Amino acid sequence: MAYAGDTSRELTQTAARVGRSRWLGWLGRAGLVAKGVSYALVAVLAILLAGGLGGRAAGRQGALQSIADESYGRVLVIALAAGFAAYALWRLAQAILDRGGEGTDAPGIAKRAGYFARAVFYGVLAGAALTLLDGTGSDSTQTQDARRHTAEALTWPAGRWLVGAVGVGFLVAAGFNGYRAVTQKFEEKWYVNDLGEQTQRIVAGVGSVGLLARFVVFGLIGLFLVKSAYEYDAQEAIGLDGALRKLADGAYGGALLAALAAGLLCYALFCFVEARYRRV
Repeated sequence: MAYAGDTSRELTQTAARVGRSRWLGWLGRAGLVAKGVSYALVAVLAILLAGGLGGRAAGRQGALQSIADESYGRVLVIALAAGFAAYALWRLAQAILDRGGEGTDAPGIAKRAGYFARAVFYGVLAGAALTLLDGTGSDSTQTQDARRHTAEALTWPAGRWLVGAVGVGFLVAAGFNGYRAVTQKFEEKWYVNDLGEQTQRIVAGVGSVGLLARFVVFGLIGLFLVKSAYEYDAQEAIGLDGALRKLADGAYGGALLAALAAGLLCYALFCFVEARYRRV
């Protein structure tokens, strides 16, 4: 006769085995590659825009939209959608099954909550990518979507506080990226023995530059969301494409946009390094 305690213990052991499974690690690596490719696409479009070569400021969904109609585009979009879904599953395992061993204390729970948020975001991004293939995807930019959702949220009870809280969340994410860039603690999750000392310094430097670029982008998105909440004006909200456009339209815009685009390209390279050397 099985007892409830035995059943619970068996379920816990099964969950632990699934959480440590090798295939989840491969999903994580595939997801990091897809993440890197998506940032590289955004960076290339921004570099073309900065150089006056016909590019445009676009978020990742916008970058996918720009290639979806090309002869090679559908295959790439499908591959990236699968990669985003893989990334979402890996982060979900980190959040629910504690694959990363973060634990159940306050800092561990906070990290796992962050993993869960990323799982949801990349799951939505995977679905959005697939809608581009059947023509049901939205033609709106990330900034247009951000303004529409912000306008709706501002009509809710305490909606202004919610929008402000989301903006603060982006500012916290910006700060975290800046912290990682300065401390380079991401190296603690690498198989550093597989990297030569000089190579390690180079890729760590590239990672720091990429994380600083994300610091700028997330900081701009967060600041304008907080401003949107403060001024009760949804038109102040921006997405990734809007953050790039803010730089392009300012003083020395072309140079600043080119620098940020180069930083995002560095982040893409950082994702590829993580896909190869990170302990997933």
